[in-house]
Amino acid sequence: MDIAILIFDRLTALDAVGPYEVLSRLPGAKVTFVAEEPGPKRTDTGQLALTADASLTELKHPEVVVVPGGPGQTALMDNRPVHDWLLTAHETSEWTCSVCTGSLVLAAAGLLTGKRATSNWQALEELKGHGVEVVPERVVFDGKLATAAGVTAGIDMALALAARIANEQVAQAIQLGIEYDPRPPFDAGSPASAPEEIVDAVRAYSRFTA
Repeated sequence: MDIAILIFDRLTALDAVGPYEVLSRLPGAKVTFVAEEPGPKRTDTGQLALTADASLTELKHPEVVVVPGGPGQTALMDNRPVHDWLLTAHETSEWTCSVCTGSLVLAAAGLLTGKRATSNWQALEELKGHGVEVVPERVVFDGKLATAAGVTAGIDMALALAARIANEQVAQAIQLGIEYDPRPPFDAGSPASAPEEIVDAVRAYSRFTA
């Protein structure tokens, strides 16, 4: 099974690496980082680079497509080669997926119009503006489309996807293998639970407005 994860400059590393850690462990899976042009892509911190081993034209029909998010997503909103690749890949894919603001790229390409989807909590209004039925949940499936909320939700999405591709036992084995047993030290992972001053600080720092 060919799994293509789109990468680009200023992506959020865990948006791509989280699903990679899960999906690469599926039996028979071959995961390829793809980009408009092969080579290293610097993540949003500027301190880490992921390498695209193939161009979009080299992998036109993967069975699974994953689009991560990050600040660099804005440059893809009107990127015709990326949109064309997504549209072509989606025609034959078994699953087309996104993490965080990667759903905005799918929406800009026209793949989420009238569909149920989610995104980073600060991007939900922008997503709705693309004609998407926004569902503020951690993982949302609509047909063969799977979208995840912000960053770490990509791991949850990938595990749910692994259960659909293989079965629940395989997905559970992968979860145990990567010891994904989150017990965060703070209850601040959602705007509904984080202290108000923390929510305000994150909003002030972000390009998004709630």
